[in-house]
Amino acid sequence: MPDALLITEGDDEPPARGELLLHADLHNHTRLSDGAGWAGEAFASMRAAGLDVAAVTDHAYGPCEPAKTIDDEGWRRLGKLADAADEPGAFVALRGFEWSSTTLGHMNVWGGDRWVEPLQTGGAGTAIPAFYEWLAAGDELVGFNHPGREPGRFGRFRYDPRLARRLVALEMFNRDEDYLFEGVDGGELSPLVACLDAGWRVGLAGVTDEHREGWGFHAGLGRTGLWAPSRTRDGVRAAMLGRRMFATRERGLRADARLNGAAMGRHVRYQGRIARIELDFAAPDEWLGHPLRLQVLQRGEPVPEVVAEHDFRVSGGTLRLRAPLREGDWTVLRVTDPARPADPRAADLPGYRSAGHAVAYCSPFFTSPRG
Repeated sequence: MPDALLITEGDDEPPARGELLLHADLHNHTRLSDGAGWAGEAFASMRAAGLDVAAVTDHAYGPCEPAKTIDDEGWRRLGKLADAADEPGAFVALRGFEWSSTTLGHMNVWGGDRWVEPLQTGGAGTAIPAFYEWLAAGDELVGFNHPGREPGRFGRFRYDPRLARRLVALEMFNRDEDYLFEGVDGGELSPLVACLDAGWRVGLAGVTDEHREGWGFHAGLGRTGLWAPSRTRDGVRAAMLGRRMFATRERGLRADARLNGAAMGRHVRYQGRIARIELDFAAPDEWLGHPLRLQVLQRGEPVPEVVAEHDFRVSGGTLRLRAPLREGDWTVLRVTDPARPADPRAADLPGYRSAGHAVAYCSPFFTSPRG
């Protein structure tokens, strides 16, 4: 694959865009479903761990898993706990639930006043369209969790245009696992490819999916960076609706990207076969000078094609380069650490084994046709 053509690399700060970087964990569990810790302690623990945004999303299994599911009383209690923990301008606490089908997949739902279990939205063969009907009647935000782990893969990532705006996230990091490769060794497409090729325009998230106590304190697990207009629930919703997010497993990381001047998560008008890419990337002081690799990913099977890459050292600034662009396609920027081992499932995949350990994924750019 070709190297990306470097234009400039420096330690200048990115231009102010009226956004705050919020460190978020959007997927956690308590004893209200199958977690080990008390719900009353979860939000305080995540705030003490330095997170700006925390969501508790206990499982909604229903009667099929009575010991693992939230119920109406637990849902009301979780709402009161989130409201008590929420402090606009300082800390954002969100209530959600994880719609949990053991065959079709799990999906997080954030920001609404209602919840539902799989058996209330149809049987095994109809659950996804029935769940989408339920979602279409509200205004909640939705995401695909640990995508591809369950065999039904959300009805093969069944697309519903009514939810196009509000289905906002795909988990690329869940706990310590890189979900780019989920199922590839068994003949499946990468969940990222399957999701985006089905028509969904999601942002990319990292989560701890924490079931233990000590929420927020366990190292090496997924978390999400949100570029939000304010440290409030409305600000978080705006960031998620705009797909202004990145996925990482590292604490204190900053990542943002632009393609031909458009922010990550946005549609980009096609302007020719070469794109101008900016990556604003910074990390804690101990990372300074550390060699990393930027990969430019586009549509491919079974994993995205690495169309360009560039090795760089962490400087706390903005990397500007040119890379190939295809009309009507999507583009994802992936940052890796070649000094750490790659996911074992990447061993025979061109462009991935030598790239090493994934550090961050920026949300996709979607290239619109000319016109």
